[in-house]
Amino acid sequence: MKVFKNRTMLGIFCIAVSLLICFVITPLFNAGLSKKATIVRFTRQVYAGEEITKDMVDEVEVGNHNLPPNIVRSMADVEGKYLKADVYPGDYVLTDKISTEPAAENKYLYSLNGEKQAMSITINTFAEGLSGKLKSGDIVSVIAPDYLGSGETVIPAELKFVEIIAVTAKSGNDANTGEKLTEETEKELPSTVTILVRPEQSKLLARLEAEGEIHLSLVFRGDADKASEFIRAQDQVLEEMKAMEEASGENEEGTETDTDREE
Repeated sequence: MKVFKNRTMLGIFCIAVSLLICFVITPLFNAGLSKKATIVRFTRQVYAGEEITKDMVDEVEVGNHNLPPNIVRSMADVEGKYLKADVYPGDYVLTDKISTEPAAENKYLYSLNGEKQAMSITINTFAEGLSGKLKSGDIVSVIAPDYLGSGETVIPAELKFVEIIAVTAKSGNDANTGEKLTEETEKELPSTVTILVRPEQSKLLARLEAEGEIHLSLVFRGDADKASEFIRAQDQVLEEMKAMEEASGENEEGTETDTDREE
């Protein structure tokens, strides 16, 4: 262009560009660098599967430049979530590192509400655990050979219908996670079965395991609503047994009082 052949005009153009860079572009760039953003980061090491609580994280202000788009910016967005991977002090909380649900191998433990307990019983032989065919959601009956030293094999009324929530191998791997297992893991045999029970059931189970063998027989597998019918039937039996015990206790107290009066 002819205008750039004129040295004066070229000099003026260069000066104008320099002024634009110095007084417009550079300040805008610096303003972008100095802009702050609130983000959430971890204050200590936390392991995969743990629930995130307030004492694990804090909110801090950092430069807004080059922050990952998936960074968590509010404490409310991270509390009560679960970690997918181990993190260390100073690590930013990223959305792909957290989940609204616990890891598959721990999920069933977070469903406990205080009314029932999770209890594991040992599978001593392959046959005792239905040849490794049991899985979470199954409804089983507990069979007790030589029940409490009576010499009889019975299914206690308290343990006619119980729900399995996990089947675990000696390595600690659960068979009910739904995750793809390695060839080596698939060959592992179940070592324990974790079931959902009420306190009175757990006491009886602990005694049965300590005093003898326990076998499990499959009663139902399938629709969750149908499975819950078995559990409701079992809970009703437990309530009736509890009422009978309370009534018996009251009768014994009444008898003792009458005896004291006669004396």
